[in-house]
Amino acid sequence: MNRTEVYLSLQEITEVHSKKVRLKDVAELWCPDPALEARLKALTVKTIREDRNRRYVESVLDVLRLIGKEAPGAQVTTVGKTEFIIDYHKPEKPFYAWEWLKTAFVCAVCFFGAAFAIMTFNNDVDVTGVFREIYFMVTGRQSDGCTVLEISYSVGLAVGITVFFNHFSKWKINTDPTPLEVEMRLYEENISKTVIRNEGRKEQETDVS
Repeated sequence: MNRTEVYLSLQEITEVHSKKVRLKDVAELWCPDPALEARLKALTVKTIREDRNRRYVESVLDVLRLIGKEAPGAQVTTVGKTEFIIDYHKPEKPFYAWEWLKTAFVCAVCFFGAAFAIMTFNNDVDVTGVFREIYFMVTGRQSDGCTVLEISYSVGLAVGITVFFNHFSKWKINTDPTPLEVEMRLYEENISKTVIRNEGRKEQETDVS
């Protein structure tokens, strides 16, 4: 007797807004039987009782038990993670004024923070003095602080930052992920690993916090 094959790939973390979380929300699933595939995708993997934003750590073993009950003869092959996170957020109406305010605040912090860092670096290595000496050696005249060196340096700094971060508005130089995207993905990955490990420590009653 041929056993029906089911292939399951769980996402490491999934943001949901419904308290009834179905298998299709947290995983990709394929089965040669379309009817069985539809039934499995509709399985409820978790029903959230609490009415607050929270991350829940779940195991692939619980998912396999559900699939086993729905399709006892199925042979399930899992690909990827053995533990996954359900990131529940209460459904709320978007408050656009607050979103724009937060965006403006972050932009201001990044702009003035970067400007301060650049200015302190230039002051620390005395870029102005270096430009003054170079200008005097080449032209034999004293620099007034606004020469081709300062202008070229300012323009080159802006162009260099744009090229390095590979992103300006909606335009990208190439299809590679930007350094910010890489750092954000690493941050999200570290957050997921920490949440899963903390959950395991709590179950073993050994927590460093």
